[in-house]
Amino acid sequence: MSTAEGRPPRRPSLDPASGTIRNCVREALAQVGDSPQQPSVIVAVSGGADSMALLHACAFLHRRGELRARAVTVDHGLQPTSAEVARRVISIAESWGVPAEVSSVNVEAGVDGLEAAAREARYDALEAARSADGADWVLTAHTRSDQAETVLLGLMRGSGTRSLAGMALRTGRVVRPLLDVDRASTLASCRAQNIEVWHDPMNVDDSFARVRARSLLESLEADLGQPITANLARTAELCRADADCLDELAEPSAAAVRGRTEVPLSEVADLEDALASRVLREWLISLDVPAQSFGVARISELLALIRDPGSQGRAHTRLSLPGDTEVIITGQVLRFRREAKAD
Repeated sequence: MSTAEGRPPRRPSLDPASGTIRNCVREALAQVGDSPQQPSVIVAVSGGADSMALLHACAFLHRRGELRARAVTVDHGLQPTSAEVARRVISIAESWGVPAEVSSVNVEAGVDGLEAAAREARYDALEAARSADGADWVLTAHTRSDQAETVLLGLMRGSGTRSLAGMALRTGRVVRPLLDVDRASTLASCRAQNIEVWHDPMNVDDSFARVRARSLLESLEADLGQPITANLARTAELCRADADCLDELAEPSAAAVRGRTEVPLSEVADLEDALASRVLREWLISLDVPAQSFGVARISELLALIRDPGSQGRAHTRLSLPGDTEVIITGQVLRFRREAKAD
């Protein structure tokens, strides 16, 4: 297609938002530490503004040889048009010079709900694609707005420091380069670059807690006139620094109890609460109690029993846990039992 003068149509000029997103990708891959000079990445793309803006930036860097990108869109099959959306995303990625594929998954709501099940299936599919491709990283398009919603949800649940720390730049082989970019910027990039965007109806379905949290954030910012999103994201950074420090201090004690079904109380009781709670959590996880099945309240309850002189004087004190398991405090010993039985 040409203009009336016979010249090819002009591509959109680089807008500030798109330039920022490109630089965020560069900086994130430089920060994660062990990336090669030309890292290979799987770009997770849903078709929404955040992921399309990320894909557009990665496509530019791919064409320049700064990285090797492959786009993967996970079709959860939860929307009637999901297959068509996935095909359209693949077509756009390939038109930008990025090889792309669809990964279809089956999602069934578990005890933690449909959203959690879809997230688990999505990350499994992305990791499988990364492994098959031999890629260094999976890039996701989580933004500062997503980070703020995560912190707000943690506050609503009464979670501890680690939960309030939100999402890290890197978790395993997953890198989130847009955590310093808000949703308004990804939308601006898509508008400026004439990028087709899909609007997921689940993002406006207020039966999901995250959607309600998003609406609440918007209301708070409008009503209070304060940058709540940016402030919550900064709170996540501060909490993450504290949580990382406490995790490091707790690690020697946690390593000593992992996998043991019996632990002397002295190995936990003499620790400060912030460390003891981490050790107990790691202990239960090492014994295959799913982390999502017990929260900070259950850990606090167990710690209170350990601290209570009265419970140590009784024949035993027990705390039931998910999966028909329990912890028993007997004398000076913590005992884990996989099949709780009535005495």
